[in-house]
Amino acid sequence: MKPEPVLRLEGVIKEYGEEVVTRVLHGIDLTLEQGEFAALIGPSGSGKSTLLNIIGLLDRPTSGRVLLQGQDTRGLDEDSLARLRARTLGFIFQFHHLMPAFTALENVMMPALAERGWPDERMRTRALELLAQVGLKERAGAHPGQLSGGQQQRVAIARALVMSPALVLADEPTGNLDTGTSAQVFELLRHINREQRMTFLIVTHDPRMAQRCDRIIEVVDGRIVSDRREPPHSG
Repeated sequence: MKPEPVLRLEGVIKEYGEEVVTRVLHGIDLTLEQGEFAALIGPSGSGKSTLLNIIGLLDRPTSGRVLLQGQDTRGLDEDSLARLRARTLGFIFQFHHLMPAFTALENVMMPALAERGWPDERMRTRALELLAQVGLKERAGAHPGQLSGGQQQRVAIARALVMSPALVLADEPTGNLDTGTSAQVFELLRHINREQRMTFLIVTHDPRMAQRCDRIIEVVDGRIVSDRREPPHSG
């Protein structure tokens, strides 16, 4: 029996305004299976950010269905949505949003702390393992201000993975980094995807990054205009 897709959107419409209604998304259908590594591309104003917010359960569609691991999110209240989001989704942003008063280790532990309310040894061990994975175990006690931009983004990646999410949403994850560091961060995401079969959806304006993903989903004027698979990449 085939497992449930990690994500399924069915006829998702998003409108804003009451007297003057503006439709931003026009009936989006989209499925992501476990282990996919997909890019979401499109010009500014195409609806990418709105779509990402709906997938991330940060906004609700006007109509249509959003299912995460088979769970229909339509009837969930805000608390239930927040719990599902914490359990199922990891977020990586262009600006890492690390908390400057906390160490790298404490920043990585933050989603688990928010979920459970108190630190425990298992949480700390998991956070240290992730810092080791992203090559920063030796900097666990450093504060964000003591780390380079690329190191801070790697801490943010570790933080996104601490709850072992089924789906990681990465919004321009290398947009604030130089070319060399961007390549390193991309390779890190790719490695995690391959090793852990974790699903990634990466919003990017960088065509080179998009072409190195397995699938490119292009949105224009609130509609998916193309959804194509890329041939396997060796690097």
